[in-house]
Amino acid sequence: MKILFIGDVVGAAGVNALLSGLSEIKREYEADFTIVNGENSSENNGISASSAQEIMQSGADVITTGNHAFRRKSILSVYEHNERIIRPANYGNAVAGRGFCEVDCGAYSIAVINLMGTSFMQPVDNPFKCADEILGQIKSKIIIIDFHAEATSEKYAMSWYLSGKVSAVIGTHTHVQTADERIINGTGCITDVGMTGPINSVLGVRKDIIINKFVDYIPRPHVFADGECSISGVCLEIDRKSGKCVSIERIYRTVK
Repeated sequence: MKILFIGDVVGAAGVNALLSGLSEIKREYEADFTIVNGENSSENNGISASSAQEIMQSGADVITTGNHAFRRKSILSVYEHNERIIRPANYGNAVAGRGFCEVDCGAYSIAVINLMGTSFMQPVDNPFKCADEILGQIKSKIIIIDFHAEATSEKYAMSWYLSGKVSAVIGTHTHVQTADERIINGTGCITDVGMTGPINSVLGVRKDIIINKFVDYIPRPHVFADGECSISGVCLEIDRKSGKCVSIERIYRTVK
């Protein structure tokens, strides 16, 4: 079977790119299941009820998030009522929503787990221990991890730590697609799948804002760019019986 994982959707431009381009990518790769990280999909950051709805309309089966998971209040009720929209599990059980889901696909099921790193990120519970706890609860053989983290070393470490235990460890957060996809003991890995959003930007934000911030050190509100967009991600081929990753292929498409 084939699973698409689409990287961080940035703002209205990124959402519109998905709405216009994801269906074609799904047909091209004959995808059976699609996961999208939507934590930056709302204008001015975070994910909202409306942006989550549009991502689902574009063809996502599960939406993952990250460090901006709770930026918008409208998403709180969505977390509570939609099991397929998840936030990092290592936020703990005291906050809204859930950190993983298992989707019944008939002859098989797919588990999606959302974790967040601790290096150069806000304080959260240990993601390695959290992963172990969740793996002890789920029954699915096909297990996809969205590891939303800053440090390459932490992402590599998680890939090795979970190798042979899950189908894939997919890095998100840094918005730059890396060329290090590989399979470790049947686990497909990549440090970062990249961004779905405006190409002529700095990680999705208007260029002038970030350049001026680096030049004069004066903080400025981030405003997402617009224009031509990319859709970045990977296609995972997974053996349904064993849950092992057979292949991992990077995806990069431009959408005007």
